[in-house]
Amino acid sequence: MSIYDYTVTRPDGSELSLSDYRGKVLLVVNTATGCGFTPQYEDLEKIYEEYHDKGLEIIDVPCNQFAGQTPGTDEEIHEFCTLHYNTQFPQMKKSDVNGENALPLFQYLKSQKGFEGFGKGMKAMAMGAMLSKIDKNYKTNPDIKWNFTKFVVDRDGNVVARFEPTADMKDVAACVGSLI
Repeated sequence: MSIYDYTVTRPDGSELSLSDYRGKVLLVVNTATGCGFTPQYEDLEKIYEEYHDKGLEIIDVPCNQFAGQTPGTDEEIHEFCTLHYNTQFPQMKKSDVNGENALPLFQYLKSQKGFEGFGKGMKAMAMGAMLSKIDKNYKTNPDIKWNFTKFVVDRDGNVVARFEPTADMKDVAACVGSLI
């Protein structure tokens, strides 16, 4: 199986085949509208504007699995993002990224790039402390830990990087830029 064998559902119920994006750089992210990391939408939009015409696609999958921080309908989520962050990249249907109902795409992504830590700094320490209360084994499983976990896929379909929500968005942009 490769990334191109997967589909994601759009808010209107139609399927988007990732094979349509063969030869493009992909940035796949699970998002939320009421999270402390929600302002990353601004950085995602900047990355999209800079690299979309050069071959980048963003796959935005809203997810309500983390403290219920994406409570709205797909339409409300889209309105929020376009109103507050002027996002132009498409959003998919709100979906699970962990557990028995996790999108197969996210199961695949996690199998390709597991959790490697939150890095350093206050946000990283705070995420580690919070997650140790929720899942004492969080460091050893590949599950998505929180909103705004990002996977970067190169033009050949290889999952080349996983960025936790605490990662500096400049690093995400540099990774994407290096593949364009």
